[in-house]
Amino acid sequence: MSSSDGENAMKNLTDKATYERLEKDLSAVKNDISALTDQISDALNTFTGNARKQARRGYRQARENVDSVMSDVSERGNAAFDAAQSAAATLEETLEDVIQRRPLATVGLAIGLGFLIGVTWRR
Repeated sequence: MSSSDGENAMKNLTDKATYERLEKDLSAVKNDISALTDQISDALNTFTGNARKQARRGYRQARENVDSVMSDVSERGNAAFDAAQSAAATLEETLEDVIQRRPLATVGLAIGLGFLIGVTWRR
């Protein structure tokens, strides 16, 4: 009986040791998984932060480019408008000068142009 009790005690002791070892290993695996989860979370947060910074930087650059282009277009538009206004004023002054110097020729030219336009529209 003592031999069988000893074997049972040995089995129970071995089972307890194995159980404790498995429990310790399982706890270590849980801790490793937890640490890995934290590392992945930190990496994703870092990646998200970097992506957000790059997106903001790209947005700012695009906005600056659009502002620059709009400024250039505005300046060119104003320059073209000023040039057209100047040309119109010069043409007006030239026409006034010609009309004052040769009023009869101007009236004859106006009648001739009117006649040509009328004939062209009639057809």
